[in-house]
Amino acid sequence: MVFQDEIIKWYKDNKRDLPWRHTNDAYTIWLSEIILQQTRVDQGLPYFNRFLAHYPTVADFAAATEQQILKLWQGLGYYSRGRNMLFTAKIVMEMHNGIFPKRYDELIKLKGVGDYTAAAIASFSSNEAKAVVDGNVSRVLGRYFGVEKAINSSEGKKEVNALAQSLIEDQPASVYNQAIMEFGALHCKPKQPLCNVCSLQQSCYAFTHKKVAVLPLKEKKIKVKERRFNYFLCLDGDKILMRHRSPGDVWQHLYDLPLIETTGLESNEENSLQKQVSDLFGKNASYRLLDQIKHQLTHQIIYVQFFALDNYIVNFNKQAEIKWVSEEELKTLPMPKPISVFLKKYVE
Repeated sequence: MVFQDEIIKWYKDNKRDLPWRHTNDAYTIWLSEIILQQTRVDQGLPYFNRFLAHYPTVADFAAATEQQILKLWQGLGYYSRGRNMLFTAKIVMEMHNGIFPKRYDELIKLKGVGDYTAAAIASFSSNEAKAVVDGNVSRVLGRYFGVEKAINSSEGKKEVNALAQSLIEDQPASVYNQAIMEFGALHCKPKQPLCNVCSLQQSCYAFTHKKVAVLPLKEKKIKVKERRFNYFLCLDGDKILMRHRSPGDVWQHLYDLPLIETTGLESNEENSLQKQVSDLFGKNASYRLLDQIKHQLTHQIIYVQFFALDNYIVNFNKQAEIKWVSEEELKTLPMPKPISVFLKKYVE
C-alpha cells in the first residue's frame, strides 16, 4: 500500500492542470485519450481544445465528414486515429443512443479503443477498477518492482499488466491511474529521472540495485525503413495540382502533390527520375529543385524533395488520383505536415 499512497500523494502535489481532468464525461475523456496516443501533452492540447470547440458532443462529431476531421487533425500524425474516431462516434449514435459508454466491456468493442484507452475512459469517467498501462506506467512498474522481462515483449506485457491490475484493487481508480501515469511522465522519466528527490527511492528495485539506467528492459525496435518521395509543384493560375492518396500506405486519404517515389538504389537515380517525369508529364517536361526535407515517422524515414515542374502535360489517364484544386478548396483539404508546410512557404 505504501507504493500507491506515495504515488497518489505525489500526484496531488505535482499534477498538471489539464482540461480533461475537470470532467467525468466519457466523450470528452475519449477525445483526449485518442488525441494523446503517440502524442505529447503539449502538442496534443491545442488539438483537444480545437476538437472540443468544433464538436462539443459525440453527436456533433458523428455529423462531421472524414475530410473535416482529417483537416482538423492535420499535423498530428497517425491519421487512422481520426478516421477511427469518426467511425466510433457514428457507432455510439447508432448503437448506444448517442450516450458514450463508460464501462470497460463496452468501450473495448469500439474501433480504435484498446485495453489502455478503455481502461482510462472507464476509470476516469466511472471509477471502474481497470488499470491503465501505457509507456509511463510500464516504466514506473518496471523500475520500482524490478521487472526483468522486456516490457514490450508478450511475456513482459503480461507481467506488467497483471502487476498493474493487482495494484489498483481497493484504490480510487480514477485518481490512482492518473497519478501513476503523471508520475511516469514528469518524475520517473525515461532519461534523467528525479531519483534524488523521490520518496520511493529506498523501496525502488532499480534505485537500490543501481539499475535505473538499465530498467525497464526493452526488445530492439523494428528496423526503420527509408523512402524517397519526389513531389512536383504544378500551378495554373490560382489552381494547383493535388493528389488524393489511396489506402494501404502512409497518409492514406490525405492530399499531397503529384509524386514519384524512387528507391535510391539505382546506379543513376537522377536518370531514373527524369525518365519517370517524362513518362508521366511528357518528354518536354523539366523540373528544378525547390526544397528538401527529412520527415521522421515511427517506422519510416521519408526523404522528401520538392520540384517545380515546367513544360508539362497532365495525363489524367496515367494519374487518375490527381486533380486541379482551387485556392479556396485547397484550404479545406487535409494534408500531411510536409505538404502543408511546403505550400505555406511556396504557394500561399
